[in-house]
Amino acid sequence: MTNQTFASIGVAQDLEALLAQHGINEPSPVQAQTIPVILEGRDVVSKSQTGTGKTLAYLLPLLQSIKNDIKGTQKLIIAPTQELAMQIVREAQRYGAERGIGVQGLIGGAAVKRQIEKLREHPELVVGTPGRLKELITLKKLKMHNVSTIVIDEADQVFQLGGVSDVEFVLKSALRDRQLIFLSATIDEHTAALAKREMKEPVHIGIEPDRATAAGLEHYYFVEEGRNKVDLLRRLVRQYNPDRAIVFVNATEDIGEVEAKMNHLGLSAAALYGDADKVTRSNVLSAFRNGKIQLLIASEVAARGLDIEGLPMVINFDPAFDSEHYVHRAGRTGRMGRSGIVLSIVDETQIFIMRKFARELGIELKERVLFGGKVLEADPRPDTRPEGHSFSRKPGQSRDRKPGQGSRKPGPKATISNQRLTGSKPTGARTGRDQDRKNKGAPKWSKDRAPRSEE
Repeated sequence: MTNQTFASIGVAQDLEALLAQHGINEPSPVQAQTIPVILEGRDVVSKSQTGTGKTLAYLLPLLQSIKNDIKGTQKLIIAPTQELAMQIVREAQRYGAERGIGVQGLIGGAAVKRQIEKLREHPELVVGTPGRLKELITLKKLKMHNVSTIVIDEADQVFQLGGVSDVEFVLKSALRDRQLIFLSATIDEHTAALAKREMKEPVHIGIEPDRATAAGLEHYYFVEEGRNKVDLLRRLVRQYNPDRAIVFVNATEDIGEVEAKMNHLGLSAAALYGDADKVTRSNVLSAFRNGKIQLLIASEVAARGLDIEGLPMVINFDPAFDSEHYVHRAGRTGRMGRSGIVLSIVDETQIFIMRKFARELGIELKERVLFGGKVLEADPRPDTRPEGHSFSRKPGQSRDRKPGQGSRKPGPKATISNQRLTGSKPTGARTGRDQDRKNKGAPKWSKDRAPRSEE
């Protein structure tokens, strides 16, 4: 945190009192840098790690600058997913209610007719997904002539999910001198290009702390060959026994398989797909938040923007695409000073990725092994070995076996019941779904090629 107070950076007294009621007594670094600039009316590009309070960094000045004498929408927030949009709505209602500020969510998957009825109440602050916002503007139901500020939260994900043309349409519908704010954990080329084209002398805010991930996090990785990864995941969950954990899987087509096997092996798991309808997505997340589901199996894109209060653990079933995406995944736990654990499962050819992340992020990312029902420190591996060098362990030897103990034959493969599992999708629908899915997840790492950006 900082040595400043909310009052010292320009936050109104009534909002400061509300923050104190919710246990927030001083601004985070991103809030301390962003709030004063937004209050000045400047365009902003803010890059910061997740879990740092960046939602309030723009919500507080937006709520504070809404004018009582103007009827209709004055502030517009664009989010990449339905879930993130509704999280922002709830936060805005929490701090805007006492000021009499109307807040409306406009997301895909919800009834358009109902949303049009709510817009007749002239909400001052609107939060929505790009496609639905464009639709309602086209229908002339969402009036843009009084919108003075537009915020794009998780901007890189908005563009990765195909929202570039919709966002450009929204921007062209607003006042030419409107204030524009981009916030994201990563700033990709689309975000940078749009900022250059649409912003006027923007203020760039980049929060790069000594530790790119939260200080309260513990980082460990376990080495296992591919065919044994599911069983290792099961044993890790049994060993650590978190009340809830997000499991990141890179390939969308693998999400359902991991989910099905976890349920078959006696764990409670559900899959989160980026293209799930509103009701399905809401039901899965509600069950996960309430502890009815222990494991949420998801791609990084599907889980973007999720804020699960008190989440104790993140598990990377596949390694993150790069260090920035590792930070984003890790940011689901250990939020706002809490503790958390991040586990990664890699094979021997991917150990260099863990070392790379540790160097780039300045974190202790330690190898661990499971043996005798305990998590133990692994024998140190020399850093002098070239990447891709074959290690001394015999092929097939599991990391939870004693040194010198030979490999064993793999057990019979588990048979998966045809019963429909919670949150899963039928196999027959998977082929068509994989052809045109927007949410492709992060690409798989390979020692034979350099990593490439997500599509």
